[in-house]
Amino acid sequence: MSTQPSVAFLGLGHMGGPMAANLVKAGYEVTGYDPVAAAQEQAHKDGLTVADTAIAAVADVDVVITMLPNGKLVLDLYDEILAAAKPSTLFIDSSTIDVADAKAAAERAHAAGHRAVDAPVSGGVAGAAAGTLAFMVGGSEADFASAHPLLDVMGAKVVHCGGSGVGQAAKICNNMILGISMIAVSEAFVLGEKLGLTNQALFDVASNASGQCWSLTSYCPVPGPLPASPANNDYQPGFAAALMDKDLGLASNALRANGVEDGLGLRAAEIYHRFNTEGNGGLDFSAIVNDIRTRSEGTK
Repeated sequence: MSTQPSVAFLGLGHMGGPMAANLVKAGYEVTGYDPVAAAQEQAHKDGLTVADTAIAAVADVDVVITMLPNGKLVLDLYDEILAAAKPSTLFIDSSTIDVADAKAAAERAHAAGHRAVDAPVSGGVAGAAAGTLAFMVGGSEADFASAHPLLDVMGAKVVHCGGSGVGQAAKICNNMILGISMIAVSEAFVLGEKLGLTNQALFDVASNASGQCWSLTSYCPVPGPLPASPANNDYQPGFAAALMDKDLGLASNALRANGVEDGLGLRAAEIYHRFNTEGNGGLDFSAIVNDIRTRSEGTK
């Protein structure tokens, strides 16, 4: 008989589905639930036991993992399922949500007699499929220790950042850096084009100089230099611009609430929000380079 904890995984979309599948591959008994029929079908193919309801999924497991689009959905789901879970179930929320919502979710789980950590991820769909995600975890030392073996299966890096909600704080800060740096790299390529510099030449210089960063060297926003980047696949995500809009919205709320100046995070949030609302949310966030190029046409 397996000594591994049994798992319910709620939210089996582009991220949650592959994450749950990796747990199954590692020998975990996983019961999944998602309201979308296609996600249910894929989960069944991946070896999950597919439950008819979220309550049924959590009724007799040791660990509940959630991967949902926003904080309201997480809190609403917790209100629905906490009473159905057996005492001292470990709740791991890997959604990207507001710090206040993460703290509220943990408080509700604790009040219901359970354990809880927030464990948002970085690494996108490719990282979810490959099991190479980075997890930023908030919660007690004991609960982190219980969650760590499962997170190790789904990720390559697991960092305990502090108490409840601090994992979400780390995710918000990380993605603010990512959004700002992608805009900076994209502006540099458009400027280089206007100055007669080829994209390859700029990449060769900047990737080996002080301008190097992940947005350039691992996710170059122009076709050519990095064959595996979304730029070489018609900007199919990857990490969708709609998700970057969401994450920078969370960051901008936190910036304002905590009086942090001087505005690069807020400006990046404005840029990606416009890009998303103009119908580009389904493209990879690196496609912002094309928006910058279009808006720069006819200018010197």
